[in-house]
Amino acid sequence: MKKTTILGGVAFIAAAVAAGMLWQNGDTSADDVADNQILTSQPPGAADAAAVARGKYIAIAGDCVACHTAPESKNAFAGGYSISTPFGGIFASNITPDKETGIGNWTERDFYRAVRHGKGKEGENLYPAMPYNAYVKVSDRDMHDLWMYMRSVKPVRYAVPETNLGFPYNIRLAMMGWNLLFFKNSGFKADLSRSAEWNRGAYLVEGLEHCGACHTPKNLLGGDRDAWLQGSNLSEWHAPDITANSYTGIGGWSEQQIVDYLKLGSNHVAVASGPMAEAVTNSTQHLSDGDLRAMAVYLKSQPDSGTRKPQPLAADDSNMKMGANVYSANCTACHNSDGKGIPNLATSLAGNPALQAEDASSIISTILQGGRGAVTQGNPTSGAMPAFAWKLSDEQVAAAATYLRNSWGNAASAVKPEEVAGKRKVLNLPEQMPAH
Repeated sequence: MKKTTILGGVAFIAAAVAAGMLWQNGDTSADDVADNQILTSQPPGAADAAAVARGKYIAIAGDCVACHTAPESKNAFAGGYSISTPFGGIFASNITPDKETGIGNWTERDFYRAVRHGKGKEGENLYPAMPYNAYVKVSDRDMHDLWMYMRSVKPVRYAVPETNLGFPYNIRLAMMGWNLLFFKNSGFKADLSRSAEWNRGAYLVEGLEHCGACHTPKNLLGGDRDAWLQGSNLSEWHAPDITANSYTGIGGWSEQQIVDYLKLGSNHVAVASGPMAEAVTNSTQHLSDGDLRAMAVYLKSQPDSGTRKPQPLAADDSNMKMGANVYSANCTACHNSDGKGIPNLATSLAGNPALQAEDASSIISTILQGGRGAVTQGNPTSGAMPAFAWKLSDEQVAAAATYLRNSWGNAASAVKPEEVAGKRKVLNLPEQMPAH
């Protein structure tokens, strides 16, 4: 009897602690500062012009348009873009002020709770494809200005397709458990031992720009691992290490070179492509030089990921020989025989940290499908690379990638043909065309 009583008491205490943790984790009282009467569908007035302008800058810094606008759509923020996740596609919502299909019937408080706490208007849990675990750090002032800007956006009547994930990911209530594990319910707190510039950079990188959403590796449940900004797989792409590591990270870049990359989409060695090209085009190129410098200061201070350079493969390795032949025939015109590329146009392959990441997804995808660099005001011509899926076999692509990763001072593991075949399938690209 005594043993049963003790076990019951322990169970009660555990349940009480769990309930307390869930309550604290789901507490949205920080959003109660927002108005709960005026609807988003009410356009702002002339007196609100300054707040709207500030809010537009916040929306750009948060890169809201990237997910909430369908590809090729002319209706900004009308939703419909399917965000690819390991659990299935998640459709981004219509966040225009339309009352029928958007957020026109939302109040400012509803808006705060969705953005900062992942709660829909009816209290339903949003999927963390919406990076509320980063946006929780956005200040009350910036949230208010952002909401004012969203009230100024053109309403678009467009019903977004429903997200239908397979079991058990379709159970939104399960997001409570995910939040308990991976959502830290607290706003941005300045580090008083650091400069105002560093703290501004931290606020942007950790919050509005939500860099960790792509650059921090994820576990099997999609939560951040304890490896902040150390690089992560994005299916056909790899978001590289952006810590102070000088081998695979940006430790060898100066603050100005980081600013150049974020402002122009390129610097002394790298040209932004894939998802990062979109981020530069839509977001970072429009930030003030002061904010970009602050981000650079913060990033340069991040602890080295610890990845160390191995010995490069020998030049007489069979894969290296094949790769050298492929490179000579297809790549030297733009990237040059010394691998240094063309500044602001063709990526430098020599000493390129992203090229040497353990995960070779980005270089494989780029060789197969080609790509285009970020188009920016400072570099409007950008540069484009043709696709080689039709021309090169899996073995040739693997050999070329291996050669790039082990030449001109680079060193990284060999790429296997099976990796290329997998990426070719994911990208739905054709096999090499027959010679005759």
